[in-house]
Amino acid sequence: MPIKIPDTLPAFSTLVSEGVRVMTETAAVRQDIRPLQIGLLNLMPNKIKTELQMARLVGATPLQVELSLVRIGNHRAKNTPEEHLLAFYETWEEVKHRKFDGFIITGAPIETLPYEEVTYWDEMEKILDWTTTNVHSTMNVCWGAMAAIYHFHGVPKYELKEKAFGVYRHRNLASSSVYLNGFSDDFQVPVSRWTEVRRADIEKVPSLEILMESDDMGICLVHEKRGKRLYMFNHVEYDSTSLADEYFRDVNAGVPIKLPHDYFPHNDDTLTPLNRWRSHAHLLFGNWINEIYQTTPYDLEKIGEPEKTGAE
Repeated sequence: MPIKIPDTLPAFSTLVSEGVRVMTETAAVRQDIRPLQIGLLNLMPNKIKTELQMARLVGATPLQVELSLVRIGNHRAKNTPEEHLLAFYETWEEVKHRKFDGFIITGAPIETLPYEEVTYWDEMEKILDWTTTNVHSTMNVCWGAMAAIYHFHGVPKYELKEKAFGVYRHRNLASSSVYLNGFSDDFQVPVSRWTEVRRADIEKVPSLEILMESDDMGICLVHEKRGKRLYMFNHVEYDSTSLADEYFRDVNAGVPIKLPHDYFPHNDDTLTPLNRWRSHAHLLFGNWINEIYQTTPYDLEKIGEPEKTGAE
């Protein structure tokens, strides 16, 4: 089954050219099936690029998915045309009456700011609380993951001396997890952040389970069974050139930046980097969506209701 997105969304033609099955809104209404409702709260400045990255992964599932684009209401995006936001996005206030099978919260380039100093933190906290009643399962990514794990559990972030930047080896710590089905024991993940969360703080919270970790970069993926939340602190969704774009952006702006670790072939930034994480990115999102499909209520309105036990 394909992903359902607006026919005129810029990502549409790119996804089609990559072989991702995309369904027009016209064709979708003819199918007698309930598509999974996935929301994307896009906090990145370049929303169009992030839409494509996330839609590519969500659209690779055999299930029909309807993707809704959501933004913070009181924050203006600097690198996305206003016409694009008006055409394809709804504010959270406009969708908060809805229920979603899955909800993705992206990163944001505000890592070093204390959470309470983020201009939209009040709305962000309301959204996180809303996910506990209106969302079946949440995928929190990078700053979104740090914000969520801080909001729900008080897990702090720590500023790094230098940017964690490059492609790093990670270990599969829970091969029996439904989210890591098909994962290798050892795999590569792109990392791009100025802060980190630490194992010692996560281990203080009994409901949290560490699924992926790097000897060099620390915690990568955490699962919370109660609440069905995933916290992904790195960037499996990145394109092949995402780290290069960030690197050359800083180089051209005169910002001190090291060559991304183990990214350019032979550490030569004139060579095209190879994507060594794509398959595991698809596996993670595919496993997440499959688990949603297996456990979400058929009646969307029942999302958020207390789960019944066998004794009830």
